[in-house]
Amino acid sequence: MTVGGDKFEILVNPDTALAYKQGKKLEASQVLAADEIYTDSSKGDRASSEKLNRAFHTDSVVKVAEAILQKGELQLTTDQRRKMVDDKRKQIVALIAKSYVDPKTNLPHPPVRVEQAMAQVRVPIDPLKPAEEQAKKVIDELRTILPMKTGNIRLNVRVDAVYAPQALGVLKGFGSVMKEEWRQDGGMNAVLEMPIAGQRALLDRLGSTTKGTAQVTPE
Repeated sequence: MTVGGDKFEILVNPDTALAYKQGKKLEASQVLAADEIYTDSSKGDRASSEKLNRAFHTDSVVKVAEAILQKGELQLTTDQRRKMVDDKRKQIVALIAKSYVDPKTNLPHPPVRVEQAMAQVRVPIDPLKPAEEQAKKVIDELRTILPMKTGNIRLNVRVDAVYAPQALGVLKGFGSVMKEEWRQDGGMNAVLEMPIAGQRALLDRLGSTTKGTAQVTPE
């Protein structure tokens, strides 16, 4: 962490430090590998009380370490970074598949295709930033080589009485039920608004729930 032009470092346990940065409630003493504040840990140069007081208004190792843990940059191990980048990439791919489709087919791009396109445009993935925050930049880059369309679609859904309650639960899990009518025979007519990319998944789930008897048409 750099404060007022001065650099400060602490030595930490990689796994507990990562857990701390991800929100797990831990004491600084559980994270620190050495009860020292350094200006250059590789050389063993310790920060003076004067520098600590100027930057943090205290020379308490615990209080300074807490400030660095909260606001400083964690240097991940190679294995940590590799795993976190891979996990974050999968999250971004899932977000794209959930919200975007190929304009030619109105079907989601297969995850493998999205991953290959991401590798081609070489968008850097930050292991610590939320996937949602990074997805927009990734999508902007992917549009240069991968046709993509997003938006909502409205569907008319007709379900027989025996499956209606379960089907309604399925619909609510995929989007917003804009209209819900219960027929005299106990069946249901509904209008669902949902992301266009989820249409195939909805049809599969609804077909399974209603034994293939549900009728779905664009509004």
